[in-house]
Amino acid sequence: MHETEIQVRFCETDLLGHVNNNNFFIYMEDARIRFFNDLKLVDEDWNFILASTKCDFLKQVFYGQQLVIKSGVVKIGNSSFHLEQDMYEKTTGELVAKGISVIVQFDFEKQVSQPLSVEMKKQLEAYQLAAN
Repeated sequence: MHETEIQVRFCETDLLGHVNNNNFFIYMEDARIRFFNDLKLVDEDWNFILASTKCDFLKQVFYGQQLVIKSGVVKIGNSSFHLEQDMYEKTTGELVAKGISVIVQFDFEKQVSQPLSVEMKKQLEAYQLAAN
């Protein structure tokens, strides 16, 4: 799995003192972009769009905690793939949130989805999770 570490900042908390739910989507986005860059799926032309995203919040997270986001591919389609992102509290190893996103390769000029290349599929397969 691909791993990204996130340090929770004070500004990401709400009046209740825990991380506001919107920030988990920002954490997922940050990890997703690092995933794209590390796999060299993008270059100067950004060719992916987010078609769907979901997050289940399992535990509260607070200022100062460090999260580890583990990202893995659960499905590879013709022009899209599904990315699972499990978020763990670094010190305890507790699962605090689970996210899933559907990412589509997109031709912005034609405004249609575009098939993933064989090379892209190979790169994604290297991070594909075993079927449940």
